[in-house]
Amino acid sequence: MSSTSSTSSTTLSHERNNLIGLVRTMRPRQWIKSLIVYAALVFDGKLLIPELFLKTTLVFAAFCLLSSSVYIVNDLMDMEQDRQHPRKRSRPLASGQLAPRFAAIAAGLIGVVAIALAFWVETWAGALLLLYLAQNIAYSIWLKHVVIIDVMVLAAGFLLRVLAGVVVVQVQNFSPWLYVCVTLLALFLGFGKRRQELVLLEGEASNHRAILSEYNLPLLDQLIAIVVTATFVSYTFYSFDATTALAHSKMLLTVPFVFYMLARYLYLVHVKGLGGAPDELLVEDRPLLINSILWAIAVIVLIYFWR
Repeated sequence: MSSTSSTSSTTLSHERNNLIGLVRTMRPRQWIKSLIVYAALVFDGKLLIPELFLKTTLVFAAFCLLSSSVYIVNDLMDMEQDRQHPRKRSRPLASGQLAPRFAAIAAGLIGVVAIALAFWVETWAGALLLLYLAQNIAYSIWLKHVVIIDVMVLAAGFLLRVLAGVVVVQVQNFSPWLYVCVTLLALFLGFGKRRQELVLLEGEASNHRAILSEYNLPLLDQLIAIVVTATFVSYTFYSFDATTALAHSKMLLTVPFVFYMLARYLYLVHVKGLGGAPDELLVEDRPLLINSILWAIAVIVLIYFWR
């Protein structure tokens, strides 16, 4: 009797560890990246339309689930390299908390649900999720080994999220400059992450991620300088473009918030040695979080209430 009870207890404990490990591997904190799906809804002046808000939220949920499925697959493929990383070695798959077979089955099921949900909401949104999945498969197998292209592919993932929001909302006032801003901002975060990996891993960087041997700090610093400047200029052009911005030139009032965000992130990367996880920085760095909230409030007030 005691033997049966012990076996049952061990099984339940194992399943609980798998579930906890699965949730950690899904990286729910990274879902913040998919909030960019709402860009079309907000900047096209349709945030207060319940039907479109619901559709956008469902597409947001689909991207969250599909990105989690991708994270699981990536961790399955990178288990050995992650065991050599000072932080990633504690990930559920690398540490042995999560069984690879359980993770693989879960990744497949979550991915199918995500794509089905997107197709149910809007056919083109489903097609964009399929493209996002194909892009990530190509990244995991090949493109993550191609210098500079690796970061460009990651940036394309943000652009696909924006496009999915665009097809759901069927935009009328969405400025093309916002596509440029989102892509450049994603490149900025991507190169910042590569820089932090080089600094953190030092001489062991290439052992963890082979592509890091193709980068060095001077190159990344120049790329970051180019991209951050282009991001700021592009956003300023958007805010000044009266034909596409619903708030017209009043959007210039939001430029200082964007400048501070970029400057603060550069400070965290170069002075504090951070930048490896942009989503964590946004939540953990109080000045950056407060600035982002104030920027969002300013945008909503200018577009919806200050006419």
